[in-house]
Amino acid sequence: MVVIVGAGVAGTGVFRHLVDALREAPGRPPVGAIVVADPSPAGRGLAFGEDEPLLMCNSAADANSLLPDRPHDFVGHLRGRGWTGAPDSCVPRARMADYCHDLWTRARELAEERGVAVRHVRASVRSVRLGPRPAVLLDTGERVAADDVVVATGVHRPRVPDGFAEFTAHPRYLDSPYPAARLRARLGTGRRVLVLGTRQSAVDAALLLCRDGHRTTMTSRSGVLPAVRTSLHAPPRAFPPLERLARLDAADPLLEERMTRHVVEAVRLLGNAPLRRQTSRAADPVRRLAEETALAEAGACAWAGVAAAVIEAFTAFADGLPLERRRALTDRFAWFVDRYVTALAAVNARRLLDQLRSGSLELAPSYPRSAAFDDGAWRVVWPDATASTFDHVVNATGFEPPELWWADDGNELRLTPSAGAPVRHLTPSLRVRRAPGAPPERVWVAGVGTHPRIPFANHLRTVARQTRAVARDVASGSGAFASL
Repeated sequence: MVVIVGAGVAGTGVFRHLVDALREAPGRPPVGAIVVADPSPAGRGLAFGEDEPLLMCNSAADANSLLPDRPHDFVGHLRGRGWTGAPDSCVPRARMADYCHDLWTRARELAEERGVAVRHVRASVRSVRLGPRPAVLLDTGERVAADDVVVATGVHRPRVPDGFAEFTAHPRYLDSPYPAARLRARLGTGRRVLVLGTRQSAVDAALLLCRDGHRTTMTSRSGVLPAVRTSLHAPPRAFPPLERLARLDAADPLLEERMTRHVVEAVRLLGNAPLRRQTSRAADPVRRLAEETALAEAGACAWAGVAAAVIEAFTAFADGLPLERRRALTDRFAWFVDRYVTALAAVNARRLLDQLRSGSLELAPSYPRSAAFDDGAWRVVWPDATASTFDHVVNATGFEPPELWWADDGNELRLTPSAGAPVRHLTPSLRVRRAPGAPPERVWVAGVGTHPRIPFANHLRTVARQTRAVARDVASGSGAFASL
């Protein structure tokens, strides 16, 4: 019995690859049953389970296949449903949810044809009790005994923004813009709304709110909007400067400088121009957005073609480094990550710019000094002592990465924060272990939850490779056959 916790992108990938592995096994399948635990429909997690057409994938269609051996699988799925767009363009997230659901449904059919029972339990998992056979505890009270467990949950816990910790349960405060249907139902129309954040989630929130007739203000401590690109598409070719990253020495005191030099060289090589000529230098964020949208639409921001290759080269180099060393490297590259890796797709940048120009949306020059709810409205005081009032506040600062937590007795893994310590040690095969060198548990992690070991753990191409590797490892460790 294998239990997969999560039926979103990562859970769907693990399920599909596990079924493929079992179908290839000679004789009787070594796994007789697979249980997938997730309260949501299969393939429809938080990241992509939206029907709202304004919410777009940020990566291109040609980078969204969950089958690494078939990199154009998602594009083929779209083509089969009448889509005629370019492979390097973005599509609504609902298209990705449909793709995941189709993969999951087909995998279930293939499993049952092979004699493997599949059960989708519409419940959340609270914890995994360790032992010779792990036991998965559901929020329904049911306990499911397993031989192997794969935790493939996505993000769920919104971050708590500065200055608003005491208001997280307030009825006029929304902890996230998702799901979009909840946002619309809670706010109605014609409200004054403050959006906390200026990155991807905040842009989603602003576009939804403005579309529904709300007067919207975005604010963040940085006041910086992401850069603009056509999309995050699959690397078109190898980049020698990035290939040289693998030969760098992690102990080199000049490592960060050498890595930066290689990234800048790769950008220059692809665009035949330095990064400063492929982006705007305007100090005003709205003017900068306008200039960078124009550059992207004109095909003049070649740096976008390097972004995915940078993510993957950095991931390969940093995999296995001590957590603090990896975090220091990631912090050193914040200049590239915060604006370029998480850049806006040009279609969303144009929509945002249109709302800014129409007056429906404004970008506050600073972050609130204080906030209070009084007399039926939010009163926000800015650093210059001026004040503004709003009907609602929407937190769009993102989500905490998912973590597993050790229970106090050390024999249970919990999926929500607890008194114990978070899991910080994963083997190269992404199995949980208590400490470096300790024997691995029969619990694997896949997807964004691998962040204690893997940088950019939410990069979809990385997730697709992870889910294939984890599924094969689970199958080969079942005792029925040695390898795949």
